[in-house]
Amino acid sequence: QVQLVEIGGGLVQAGGSLRLSCAASGSVYSIGVMGWYRQALGNQRELVALITRGGNTNYADSVKGRFTIARDNTKGTVYLQMNSLKPEDTAVYYCNALTGDGSAWGQGTQVTVSS
Repeated sequence: QVQLVEIGGGLVQAGGSLRLSCAASGSVYSIGVMGWYRQALGNQRELVALITRGGNTNYADSVKGRFTIARDNTKGTVYLQMNSLKPEDTAVYYCNALTGDGSAWGQGTQVTVSS
């Protein structure tokens, strides 16, 4: 089993930056793709960014050019650097990891961007 813990959320003004981290524990050797998702109040959870073990990335159109996902396979950690934040980026951000047993989710961290 894999457990995920996110840190790094908070309140920031529009145009600012935040960095989210997600640390995995347990069977980290079994982790394949890792990603970040977000869910704004009243909306469905949506994909923000994905990264493979080899470093290939995929981003939602809404964050391309502003967000960067990275990972450290030795630590089982994935990061999300968020720049030029907008009020519409306000959401709970969740870390996800695909493993041999299925999918693991973190508890989520709130990101609030004020205008």
